[in-house]
Amino acid sequence: MVFASLEFLTLFLPTFLLIYALVPNRCRNMVLLLGSWFFYGWLSPLFLLLHVALTIVAWVGGLMIERSREDSLGRVRLLVVLVVFNTVVLCWYKYANIVAATINDLMMHYGSMPMEWQKVALPAGLSFIVLQAISYLVDVHRKTVAAERSVINYATYLSMFGHSIAGPIIRYDWVQKELVQRWFNWQNFSLGARRFMVGMCMKVLVADTLSPLVDVAFHLDHPSFVDAWIGCLAYSLQLFFDFAGYSAMAIGLGLMLGFHFPENFNRPYLANSIQDFWRRWHLSLSSWLRDYLYIGLGGNRHGVWNTYRNLFLTMAIAGLWHGGDSWNYLLWGSAHGIALCVDRAWARSSLPRIPPVLAHVLTLFFVCTAWTLFRAPDFHTAVTMYAGQFGMNGFALGDALAVTLRPVHGLAALLGLVCIVLPIWQVRCEKKFADNPLFNWVAALWPVAGFLLSFALIASREAVPFLYFQF
Repeated sequence: MVFASLEFLTLFLPTFLLIYALVPNRCRNMVLLLGSWFFYGWLSPLFLLLHVALTIVAWVGGLMIERSREDSLGRVRLLVVLVVFNTVVLCWYKYANIVAATINDLMMHYGSMPMEWQKVALPAGLSFIVLQAISYLVDVHRKTVAAERSVINYATYLSMFGHSIAGPIIRYDWVQKELVQRWFNWQNFSLGARRFMVGMCMKVLVADTLSPLVDVAFHLDHPSFVDAWIGCLAYSLQLFFDFAGYSAMAIGLGLMLGFHFPENFNRPYLANSIQDFWRRWHLSLSSWLRDYLYIGLGGNRHGVWNTYRNLFLTMAIAGLWHGGDSWNYLLWGSAHGIALCVDRAWARSSLPRIPPVLAHVLTLFFVCTAWTLFRAPDFHTAVTMYAGQFGMNGFALGDALAVTLRPVHGLAALLGLVCIVLPIWQVRCEKKFADNPLFNWVAALWPVAGFLLSFALIASREAVPFLYFQF
């Protein structure tokens, strides 16, 4: 059951919202918790048991950390044990398969029989839940937040179905007050519903429309220059609108229930440097990496070379976090780590500044070519796509992609580009046409029309999972 599915839109969400609206305020955390556990149980009953176990361990661990002496070695050791426990659980589910596959490949290369291995299924949302648990434990250790006394409140925070499957990564102190008191009213509900519908349009009308095109392009044996770049650019739009659409839906669901989640994207494809890109892309992950990994490694406190080392390691680990079915993610993160180091070194040198337009073009070129490595199922496919992008397989559009291409793909790409650029003019248009009734009606009703069209498309085809569900 995913957000863009008939089961969620026609059964789960209406039933949940009705019960949530009818119960008194003091019972709404329990309703949200039970609804979230039902949501996870629908996806996988076994994962629900794991999720409950992780919740209890983190809740008890937070209380134990707070009760230990602030300057004691035991407090640090307890934090390390809890962080390692969460990390080991995540690594087992996420990386056991690729480690086993790599070992088998090495054994076969040297003439040995491969070992038998049954693939381990990755529970949906485990990566995000583990990061939230770790941030909570570290914040309690740092005394940034007080340990939550109520297991219901903490479990509600960690389990909220709106964002725990694919982000944003919500920190406990962001919702601490609203777990105790929040406003479930018509204003929040209507604003949240509008945001949810906008996210649905981004996911269904743009991302899902481009998905078949991307699949064909990345399965070509010898993609041409045009094939490879159509696939690369289509995936760049698909990934953004899939993930940003999910984030908008999660933010909208939270607002409908009275929670105010922070934004997760800020027009990343308009960035003019790699540092600027990571200030705009997946903001909750970027800030998490900065506050809990980069600073933990030492940040920029111990000299220039250690700063570059920490930058590179942070991004390499971030890449590895994104996936355990291919080493491409580690290479993608390492590429971004190197790019951040180069960007930082250039900015602090006496070299001339790159003109803004050229800086934007170079940033977008790097980001999109790196997405090729991110999307390719293995390194061989990535090399094949890069060969096409640099014209090594000819330049003409191939037959397979020519058969797949439809006007709707061009329309989806155009809609995506408009949605990226449009916010630049949004404030100006709102000031200019604020008193225009037609403008106000269009601004209010277009998400509804887009949602109805999205719902019709969902009803006519199988649900397309969100890309970040696999991470």
